[in-house]
Amino acid sequence: MSGRHSGRTSQGLRITALPRTLKLLFRLAPRQLNDEIALAKVEIKRKGIQLGVAAAFFAVALIFAVFLVVGLIVAAIMGLATVMPAWLAALLVSAAFLLVALIGALIGVRKFKKAMPLVPEEAIRGIKHDLGIAKEGSDFNAALLDPASPEAKAAKAAKDEAAAKAKAEKQAKAEAHDKEFPHASEPELHRRLNLRRRHLGEVRDELDTELDVKAQTQYVLGAAQDQLREGRLLVNRASAFAGQKIAAMKDASGESGPRWKPLAAFAAAATVFVVLLRKLLKDN
Repeated sequence: MSGRHSGRTSQGLRITALPRTLKLLFRLAPRQLNDEIALAKVEIKRKGIQLGVAAAFFAVALIFAVFLVVGLIVAAIMGLATVMPAWLAALLVSAAFLLVALIGALIGVRKFKKAMPLVPEEAIRGIKHDLGIAKEGSDFNAALLDPASPEAKAAKAAKDEAAAKAKAEKQAKAEAHDKEFPHASEPELHRRLNLRRRHLGEVRDELDTELDVKAQTQYVLGAAQDQLREGRLLVNRASAFAGQKIAAMKDASGESGPRWKPLAAFAAAATVFVVLLRKLLKDN
């Protein structure tokens, strides 16, 4: 998996790694979401297949229900055939069914004609006109509401062109998305999701550590104490070295040499300052 992170491998001041950790989270989160969506699509497809199988069984049951109705009709005809000829019984049953069908069709046609048109055209036109007035004021052209007008045709052509452009952009984005996130099988999706989920957990824990002000403060104080102890050791070493040099000059000249003491102290202090400065710059 791309974008692997080192995890928790080092101790100490890690607040400087916060931007890198946030960048990693922003890069991993879309990939995790994309795989979750891909897994959802696989699950929906599998459930769709199961629903298709269930629908097939329902269709079989419906077919046998139709056979049952046919059987009942045959039974009715055969029952009437005991008191009249069989052909007359079948004809009477068929005529009864035809009568019921005609009555239902006539009622349906009458109700359908009353409901036409199905769309409230006047209300929709009025709403569109009101919206146009609210949007453009007196500059609104009411001819746009008439599909046969040149203005409406031009507006429709512009809208279709914009829709085609948006569709092309959407298709280009989809192709780029498919190129960046190629199709993977369901086991591969589960594997990638589990790996990335553990990785995100590690990064999230590391982010808590980086944002722990108390731990960072303790580390800074500890580092400062270490630097102070090292500085004291350097001062002691420089003082001992300066003492040895002064003693050697005393033995060589036979004088107490009070004028050498300030110079030696200054040299020792300068040495300690340079060493501490180099060490601080190196740590930062």
